[in-house]
Amino acid sequence: MKRIALLILLAAVAAGGIYYAARQAPRTPHAAVTALLPVSTVGFAHAPDFARTRDEWRASDIYKLYREPAVQEFLKPVNSAPRSDSAANTLNDLEKLDPKDAFLALTSVENNNPHLIGGFRFHGNQSDAEQIINKWRLQAVKGNAAHETVDYETHKIDIVGAAPNQVATVYDGQWFFASNDLPELKTLLDRADGRAKDQKLTLEGDALFRAAIAHMPSSYSLLFYFQPKKISGSVASLQKQFGPDVSGDAFAAVEQIQSLCGAAKFDNGKIRDVFFVGTPRSNISQELTRNSIKLGSSDTFLFVAALLNPDRFVGAGQTGTTVPLSGWFQKVFEVATRTGVTVDEWKAAFDLEASALAEWPQTAHVPSIVAVLPVKDPARAFKISDGLTKAIDEDAPWRKAEKNGVRYYYMQSPVALFAITPTIAVSNKRMIIGLDSVSVEAAMNRLATKPPSTLEDSAAYRAATRAVPNPTTGFVYLDTALLYARLDSALRPVLLMGAAFMPAIGEYVDVTKWPPPEVVEKHLSPMVLSQRYDHDGYVTESVGPVSLDIGLGLPAVGWLIGHETAK
Repeated sequence: MKRIALLILLAAVAAGGIYYAARQAPRTPHAAVTALLPVSTVGFAHAPDFARTRDEWRASDIYKLYREPAVQEFLKPVNSAPRSDSAANTLNDLEKLDPKDAFLALTSVENNNPHLIGGFRFHGNQSDAEQIINKWRLQAVKGNAAHETVDYETHKIDIVGAAPNQVATVYDGQWFFASNDLPELKTLLDRADGRAKDQKLTLEGDALFRAAIAHMPSSYSLLFYFQPKKISGSVASLQKQFGPDVSGDAFAAVEQIQSLCGAAKFDNGKIRDVFFVGTPRSNISQELTRNSIKLGSSDTFLFVAALLNPDRFVGAGQTGTTVPLSGWFQKVFEVATRTGVTVDEWKAAFDLEASALAEWPQTAHVPSIVAVLPVKDPARAFKISDGLTKAIDEDAPWRKAEKNGVRYYYMQSPVALFAITPTIAVSNKRMIIGLDSVSVEAAMNRLATKPPSTLEDSAAYRAATRAVPNPTTGFVYLDTALLYARLDSALRPVLLMGAAFMPAIGEYVDVTKWPPPEVVEKHLSPMVLSQRYDHDGYVTESVGPVSLDIGLGLPAVGWLIGHETAK
């Protein structure tokens, strides 16, 4: 009997779980909005919950840094300066409305005139909301003397302004909608009220949108989506406008992009974002190894690795990747082509994985950076290196030297004030390029003798790499605490000296109260970015106190919120 009762209890729990999951599954963060938008929508932005994002911002590492007493003392001049009350009033109004599912969508573009529609769900009754919304409406529309009301079904649509600065607004229960396209607003009301039920006619039913949104996190603070192909003739018109300055291959690469989608959120005090580019995969079959990390030392604060596509070195660039390294190597290749180096020769000489490392020893005044290419064919690599020295600057003298089986090329800069020695080093395994011979030789020597403390062995690096998916096409690591420590020691005396010659600095900060480095560093953590190709496009995911992709906007908005409401 007890066994039967236990089975019944387990069945009830399972049934309840299935019922709950079935009810919750369709309720994705975007669904309430995308079910209202037409399938022709070009793009939209969505902020699900203002209050939750505000609270998460106040728990973030950057906000905690901003609220440090030492930082507040440093920023006291700008915090004490008279400010307009408009921003504070707007934020207070937002807190009263407590908006949910705020969105702004571009539904179409006709004759260079964008058709926009937006809205949000508000807290409280309509009359209270109208007092706030009416202020915004009058501020946003020019020629607001023109005013009329149009009845549609059970709604009264308010139209303010004169064309082309005309805005139609309407309430639908706890929803408020606005648009500069009255027919589109009426269609949206039909969907909101259930009169139009065909999901295939909405953005939610669009296959490209559903494919892109599948790569986004289940919750977020901000999301955007864009389909470039839905702007009819945009690529052709741009090509005609720019003419021969931009190659047809570049526009062809842009045309391959099916969709762009990105989302950002706060995650345990950090900012995590995901960016998706829906485009066909390049013809590169290999995956990222990050082997050049072995060249990093305990003073390395930046490591970048990316797969290059030599077939796109000229014209289209590295389509699909958001890692900045590829653009630099594209310029290196363009220099090499001037000496007759072909794509096939480049691919035969070097591996497709390129890397860059930047380090800043405590005793150095400035950081050093080196770029690394794995060598597959040393003979071809030496030939290309010889060509590079001639193509970079035909008049500059280059000195060639052999050390421990490594061929070095040194060029002395004629600028005495900032004397640099661009250096190229080529061995049987690596080509390393840098702006000073010391850093290039040090990096090359690490291949033979592993130093006792390396970047790869550091706890910070290992923890950061675990925070993102395994990269297959691109990777970036930036130690913000180490970088700030070096910047602090280098810039503190300069800023103190500059304040004597530029008293206006005192209107913004009190340089005599520059925060101690330990106060800042304890709130900083590494930024890490991982890129991979996943089924139908490139997915870039990053995490950090200020992330390396779209999340850069969150701290700016969050600072404004905290600055105006947390005093």
